Amino acid sequence: MSMTNGTAGISADEARSIAREAWLYAYAPLQGYQTMYNQTQNKAFGGYVGGFNQFRHYARSSTPADTDIVTPNNDTPYSWAWLDLRAEPMVLSLPAVPAPRYYVNQWFDLYTHNFAYTGVRTTGREAGTYLFVGPRWKGDVPKGISKVFVAETEFVGTLTRTQLLGPDDVAALQAVQEAYKLTPLSQFAGTPALTPAPAVAWPVWDAAKGEGLDFIGYLNALLPFMPVHASEQEMFARFARIGIGPGRAFDANTLPPEIRAAMEAGVADAAKALKDGAVQQKDSRAMFGTREALGDGYITMRNYGAMLGIYANTKEEAVYGSQQTDSEGKVLDGSRHWVLRFEPGQLPPVTEFWSITMYNLPQRFLVENALNRYSIGNRTAGLQQGADGSLEIYMQADNPGPDKESNWLPSPRGPFFFAARFYGPKQEALDGSWTLPPLIEAK
Repeated sequence: MSMTNGTAGISADEARSIAREAWLYAYAPLQGYQTMYNQTQNKAFGGYVGGFNQFRHYARSSTPADTDIVTPNNDTPYSWAWLDLRAEPMVLSLPAVPAPRYYVNQWFDLYTHNFAYTGVRTTGREAGTYLFVGPRWKGDVPKGISKVFVAETEFVGTLTRTQLLGPDDVAALQAVQEAYKLTPLSQFAGTPALTPAPAVAWPVWDAAKGEGLDFIGYLNALLPFMPVHASEQEMFARFARIGIGPGRAFDANTLPPEIRAAMEAGVADAAKALKDGAVQQKDSRAMFGTREALGDGYITMRNYGAMLGIYANTKEEAVYGSQQTDSEGKVLDGSRHWVLRFEPGQLPPVTEFWSITMYNLPQRFLVENALNRYSIGNRTAGLQQGADGSLEIYMQADNPGPDKESNWLPSPRGPFFFAARFYGPKQEALDGSWTLPPLIEAK
């Protein structure tokens, strides 16, 4: 048996079981790696940020042409950045942002855990400076730092959202975005610059490989920057049995045929289990947050989040609702006519705003339509409520007619799903006493 991949002495049943477990462990980190690779390394990618430790801002809402990530929101223009914390920490400087503009800097690690937040909800509207440090940093915090955030991984990212208040607000929005500054700690503190960390030979992302047996090569490339958590030591001892370890080379072609077949079967088992579970999910409250907040099922929860809408917010920042199937378990189809009805007094309970966005399947991108309307919500001009205070939203490919067009969210003529986003959720949205009503077919 081959020793190259560490599989000597393993049985086919063991190899299948471990491959299944490891693929599920790696799924969310590798979906995140896809985004990080394209944004920091792939200069041909439309969403290329320019490398590490710098922002790229967008001063418009998302359109069907935006394919950086699945299920992009259409509410708040994005600012992206990825930090390399190996050589030294980075300082985030934020401006004062007057009401009513909402903004949030969501920070995630290589696991896709949301480990830190800055913005209106968490740090307020005043200017501030925040220090982001990696897991191995041992230095001193200089004066002038409002708060320190310690990451589990050496690379972290932000998906920053800044509210656009209308077509005439673009210049003001850009001024806020440009005031988000990233500075190396040495420069902020006025001390000598440190030697840059060595360049990383990041493997080119290939989705087919990443979701197949070659996921091991990608995971091994990431692991040097993800110190193994104490709770996962035993799990990684098992993973080592199939060739997983920081920086280890992996070549599926060197595996004994029966072991390779067993591992491929384990990957297929895992992919089916993840898809079958994800399609049943209807809200996001358990899917996004810190490792601790996700609880005992953190691997499953972060996987559902990565599959259904990677880098969504933690529930305290925003609650998300969705529906992907009808009452019979069939995928929603835009050739049929659907109504989402909020009963009187049951509009989404939020302190900021809410919206519902349409996506195609299986791509999970925004949908081209004659109205150029990709989302609908309480900021949609002309949205009509019933005389009793109820609200009905129509989801279908066909125009429902002039009397209903104001409340129409166009769908593709085929499979679709929608995501409802509730920014600044009130307690009843957080504790589940208020829930998104089901989508009903209009007969």
